[in-house]
Amino acid sequence: MTVAKTDYRFRRSGIGLAIALPLFFLASAQAQVQTAAPVVPPAPAAAKAALTPSLANPVNALPPNATVPLAKPAPPAAPLPRVRSSVAILQALDKVTAETIRFEVPVGQPVRYKTLVFTVRACETTAPDEGVQDFSAYVLVDSQPVPSPGKEIPSARQVFRGWMYASSPGLNPLQHPVYDAWLIACKATPPVTPRPASPPKPKPVVTPDLIALAPVATAPVAPTVEPSAQVPAPSR
Repeated sequence: MTVAKTDYRFRRSGIGLAIALPLFFLASAQAQVQTAAPVVPPAPAAAKAALTPSLANPVNALPPNATVPLAKPAPPAAPLPRVRSSVAILQALDKVTAETIRFEVPVGQPVRYKTLVFTVRACETTAPDEGVQDFSAYVLVDSQPVPSPGKEIPSARQVFRGWMYASSPGLNPLQHPVYDAWLIACKATPPVTPRPASPPKPKPVVTPDLIALAPVATAPVAPTVEPSAQVPAPSR
């Protein structure tokens, strides 16, 4: 009977110890968390008012439905104009004789190559802001046989009209059974500067010692005639 009571008491104390130990460890862990991360006190009302815009301040206050205008983007810069030249450099090929020739065509002046007459209306070079340098020319090509002396000038027939590009000669080529022609470049003729007029030759300085005395014109002196002696009258 005594043994049974002792066993019962031991069991009751063991059960209580098993329940108390987890509670003890849980309480100690909560205490460590509280000491490691202290609770930050809330900000005072004055600090909150400084951080949030005040409705009493018209500078910081915004209406509830206000929209903030966005800054307008800067307008794009105007493209630079292309450089216009006064001379176009063309190259032509005779498919029959395999002859190639490079020649210059001034803008507005027709130039003949065998039976073709080339007239350039404009020759342009790309602007510096385009990145790649290229040349383009507006060309008129007429087919006209060479006139024979003593005969009428044959009529011309237009075989090409449009832009030619130096970097892409096959983009808009001349379609002719005998000849090919394409643009090489645009050339600017240097301005003709007039020669300065020669300065006038300085006049020689004449000193008084070198002045030639001009002959003094004298009036002709009439010859003096002496009075003749009186001749006595003849006596009668």
